[in-house]
Amino acid sequence: METESEPYVRLATLRQLHQVVANLNTARSLADTLQTVADGVIAGLGYELACVNLVRPDGDLVVAAFAGSPAAEALITGRVGSRASWERRLSMGESWGELRFIPHTEGWVLIEDDVPQWHTDGPEPRFEDEWHPRDRLYAPMYASGSGRELLGVISVDRPRNGRRPGPWGQEALQMYASQAAIAISNARLRANMQRALVRLEREQQALRASEESFRQAFEYAPSGMAIAEMGGDQHGRLLRANDALCRLLGRPASVMRRYSFADLVHPEDIGTLLRTSAEGGRAELRLARRDGTYVWVSLRNSVVADTADGPRFLLTHVEDIEERKRHELQLAHRASHDALTGLPNSAELRARLSARLCSRPHAVRSSSGTHEVDSYDSGYESGYGYEGAYEYGEPAYRGDGFDFAARAEGGAAYDHHVHAVAPDAEADDGTKGLAVLFCDLDGFKSINDRFGHHTGDAVLIEVARRLTAGVRDGDTVARLGGDEFVVLADGLGAADAADLAVRLRNAIIPPIRVDGRAVRVGASFGIGWAECGMSVEEVLNSADQRMYIEKRSRSKVHRRAG
Repeated sequence: METESEPYVRLATLRQLHQVVANLNTARSLADTLQTVADGVIAGLGYELACVNLVRPDGDLVVAAFAGSPAAEALITGRVGSRASWERRLSMGESWGELRFIPHTEGWVLIEDDVPQWHTDGPEPRFEDEWHPRDRLYAPMYASGSGRELLGVISVDRPRNGRRPGPWGQEALQMYASQAAIAISNARLRANMQRALVRLEREQQALRASEESFRQAFEYAPSGMAIAEMGGDQHGRLLRANDALCRLLGRPASVMRRYSFADLVHPEDIGTLLRTSAEGGRAELRLARRDGTYVWVSLRNSVVADTADGPRFLLTHVEDIEERKRHELQLAHRASHDALTGLPNSAELRARLSARLCSRPHAVRSSSGTHEVDSYDSGYESGYGYEGAYEYGEPAYRGDGFDFAARAEGGAAYDHHVHAVAPDAEADDGTKGLAVLFCDLDGFKSINDRFGHHTGDAVLIEVARRLTAGVRDGDTVARLGGDEFVVLADGLGAADAADLAVRLRNAIIPPIRVDGRAVRVGASFGIGWAECGMSVEEVLNSADQRMYIEKRSRSKVHRRAG
């Protein structure tokens, strides 16, 4: 069964979550936004039912949107639950971060309260984390700012996998509720701004009142807003910035009037800004703070006129998305890196290796016309022993970046692709290639069996640290799984790769101290070469097979560890 801990499942969930969050900002009205929030739970988070309860001006909550069941939607949409009943629910059960889960064993007392609800009967759960039809899971939505004003509550039911969400699913739902709150606040803000703009255009006699309404919405908006000139020599210069934008960038309003967004944008994002249209343009980019740091923001433009036939100005809404970007980076890192060692995992290794290969066969071949594979026997001859007590330190990693150009597809142009070739193992002709060093630890199983998995994990962490410390910045050290590691090192000749294997083997064999004892492992290396025309699996298998040939050729005593 696929679980949320599997990297490709987490990547798929991240892509779906990114899409539904992006859809939140496409809705035009508040009603569309609320329905988009409910639909996004079904489409991106893996639940069959979702309900959006919105706080009314009197404090009670009304069912504003429903998704997943037409029958339930017809039954409870528009019905109201009292604020007191909702506060009772949000204080019961288990707290999962911002989420609130009420298991069916506790929720029976809520059956008769006035909160609209729809559920079906079902059997008792067969295992601990199975979802029961009467389980309840709520995701409160709070307005941004220190006041934490409750905007509404998302309630979800019937996960498609039939299980209660784990940490990954909980974090995704919590993040989605946070983005939904921002979208609802923005929808309300846009509605207010649109009403103000309509008054400016249609109610000439009430111009002063309309301008004051606009000023209030602008100055006291919870997110940043700016007005800039359009056209002329001063095109883009900021005329006014509200308090939220000044706080976000750490600059007073008087200083902001000296700049345009082009002066504040990160150099790498200037192209994004220039491609953003004035009317309805959207962009995600970084703006400079006063302290020299940058913050991720979402810009949304619209054009307003001072009077019916007067000059036009650019109204820009600036939303702080730093937290969302941070979550996205964290989720992406977790999906592509090994949880134990912090190294790139198997999926990330294959992606980096694939980025260096193209389908054009044998772009450059060796004189013999064959793909050369070298190897290095790094088993060691010493036995095992114990040393005195010590303090085990935390590992520190560096140099796992591997930034390659995009992989060229079959039949496509190769103007920007540097073909990977394999050096000649027989004659050193100066050819440099991408070496693939397949490392398998010798004696690791005996350590696991004798001292337990805690010691085994500590050994893997230390081996990962030693391997990472032994390569260059830009090389990749990845954990393939179990006690297998792979090193990608570009720009090496055959002799260079053999020397690197020697250094890494020598780095691994010194004793590793765990819980007052010293244990030792050996390492066997197979050296393969990535070459265009080969698949990722062919490259890895070539190094893997050579490593096992050398491992089997040595006597067992040479690979002993403990």
